[in-house]
Amino acid sequence: MKNKPLTKQEAANETKHGFHLVFGRTNYILMIAGLIVLAIGYIMLSGGGSDDPNTFNDAMFDSRRLVVAPILITVGFVVEILAIMFKGKKNE
Repeated sequence: MKNKPLTKQEAANETKHGFHLVFGRTNYILMIAGLIVLAIGYIMLSGGGSDDPNTFNDAMFDSRRLVVAPILITVGFVVEILAIMFKGKKNE
């Protein structure tokens, strides 16, 4: 079985780094962006507790925790899926 020949960019990456990268540069940039959005969403979701168990804190039901944070987390996962499935332009 014959292997598919490498493109110029793939050959340059392989000789430069000593290994072949699975994804392109755009994929990795999108993955990092998705991870940042996920981190922001999870940070916004945290908190809202009280140190005193006898007092009730309404901050737990803030719209930031109930609406904005889950939307950011969902957008982060969508960006991660798109980053994995994205196929860049072929340079020939």
